[in-house]
Amino acid sequence: MKEYDRFEKGAANSNTSTKILQKQLEDPNAKIIITTIQKLDVFTEKNKTHDIYKNHVVIIFDECHRSQFGEMHRKIVKAFKNYHLFGFTGTPIMSSNAASGGNPLFKTTSQAFGDNLHTYTIADAINDGNVLPFRIDYVNTIKMAANVKDERVRAIDIEKVISAPERIREVTGYILDRFDQKTKRNSFYSLRGQRVAGFNSIFAVASIPMAMKYYTEFKRQLAERNKELSIATIFSFSANEDDPEDVFPDEGFETNKLDKSSRDFLDAAIVDYNNTFNVNFDTSTDKFQNYYKDLSLRVKKREVDLLIVVNMFLTGFDATTLNTLWVDKNLRQHGLLQAFSRTNRILNSVKTFGNIVCFRDLKEATDEAIALFGDKEAGGIVLLKAYDDYYNGYEENGKHKPGYIELITMILKLYPLGKEIIGEKSKKDFIRLFGAILRLKNILTAFDDFAGNEILSERDFQDYQSIYIDLYQDFTKGKDADKENINDDIVFEIELIKQVEVNIDYILMLVAKYHESNCTDKGILLAIDKAINSSLELRSKKELIEKFIERVNISNNIDNDWHVFVAEQKEKDLLAIIEDENLKSAETRKFIEGSFRDGAMKTTGTAFDKILPPVSRFSDGSRVIKKQSVIEKLMAFFEKYLGIG
Repeated sequence: MKEYDRFEKGAANSNTSTKILQKQLEDPNAKIIITTIQKLDVFTEKNKTHDIYKNHVVIIFDECHRSQFGEMHRKIVKAFKNYHLFGFTGTPIMSSNAASGGNPLFKTTSQAFGDNLHTYTIADAINDGNVLPFRIDYVNTIKMAANVKDERVRAIDIEKVISAPERIREVTGYILDRFDQKTKRNSFYSLRGQRVAGFNSIFAVASIPMAMKYYTEFKRQLAERNKELSIATIFSFSANEDDPEDVFPDEGFETNKLDKSSRDFLDAAIVDYNNTFNVNFDTSTDKFQNYYKDLSLRVKKREVDLLIVVNMFLTGFDATTLNTLWVDKNLRQHGLLQAFSRTNRILNSVKTFGNIVCFRDLKEATDEAIALFGDKEAGGIVLLKAYDDYYNGYEENGKHKPGYIELITMILKLYPLGKEIIGEKSKKDFIRLFGAILRLKNILTAFDDFAGNEILSERDFQDYQSIYIDLYQDFTKGKDADKENINDDIVFEIELIKQVEVNIDYILMLVAKYHESNCTDKGILLAIDKAINSSLELRSKKELIEKFIERVNISNNIDNDWHVFVAEQKEKDLLAIIEDENLKSAETRKFIEGSFRDGAMKTTGTAFDKILPPVSRFSDGSRVIKKQSVIEKLMAFFEKYLGIG
């Protein structure tokens, strides 16, 4: 609906029930209708004859690899008499990966939808920069005894072990131990004007009983660890369970067909969700559909950290903030690639790949799926390389790609700390080299092996980052500072700089240590100075922090005194701008309050114009100069106090 509205407001209609769908189909003014295959199936079932069937219609199925399962697709195309049918899928069902059972004349996507009109593979999409590659970890949680030979016995034993409480506990612990690392919780970026930490994830499990066990265990371990994560779960009854590892059943909302214990559990989990977000959903038909929509939106807004699912949300759901899929479920072919692809939607330069963590051995299945839907050589494009390649370097298409060690060795040799970088060419070369280090380090931090092998100390890295920011500010002086592309040959990795921003809590912790040393430890002052200089955000707050440190010798409660100090300075600075520029006080305060709430200051539109003095005060031409002066002062004020206090 959002995409259609962006093209033309009101161009399309959606529906929450078959009754509404029928009204839309009977309305000659309703040109584009968005619905589900389930609602259309119910409509054809209830209306064996209808005038709409004679009209010329265009039917478009998204995720059309799923539409051939069950009878719904066949009933719909049988009911309509005059139609064009189009199907879109990233993972078509072909003769090589079709299920063995069912109607032999209705087993592949081309049999259901006709000739293939256009092919664009995942390898093409990655090469074109439209989606990201994957990085996969395989975590072995099952160790079979060497003497167990019988396949049936092995299968029974494995199934028993997989659902054992000990294994559930171990996998949950593994996820919680590595959650911050995999979802980059120490990295920051801007999302809809808000500063956000890291990404979120989906956990795909094999069955509803497994989802229930994992949800309970996560709640238990989070309480035990005193750790806060927003956890949610969703599942529903599915009539079509044909080959569930390969093609996920159509998403339905039939909670009334769930067994009592499953539905009661889901209701309890939704109560947790209601309490977290102050909403009111349950498993009744209408409210469950609204729960699904609300949950979908909150995952996209990164308000849910971990979503536990069985089949729902694993196909057709796009959330750019989602970077990790945890998998305790057998997946293969298009089911595997669909699930993996929830993680590889492009967001920013901080998110460089989709993270997949498998608690089952899916390596062979992954290689097969990539070869099937890309080509035999697609693995090198679709999957990230190994840790050693990024750390030590590798060969690609006859060219050497330098690794992290080589780049660090180069920067230490060419640009030793303490030596000034002279000349525009040298400065641009440094920018390119440090940018390459930032990009490589961003990938390496997802590997467990990188911890302790950074080579540069934190302090030296901060010093190099300070030089990089100095150059960024020099190059962007007088230009649009929001643009990372300064000219054709220079690109600044500002998102990667911002993702490792030192926050004010870290600075206050250092200030507290300085206070504990009776304000004598100058090494702490140096650490504070380095941390501020290496941060784009804190540079604008440097004067404020230094003023606070001057007062710290009489302080006992650093956090409390900081908030009092910031409130005083903020009021003092804002009052000075209002008086100096003769701004309207109430309107200016309302404008600033809204800017801090939204995380962005918008200087276009009526809200900003309202704060300026009356037009009569300006002569021709000077209003523009006056407005620019106000913008500069308020923007500096906004940057100085954003995110603190």
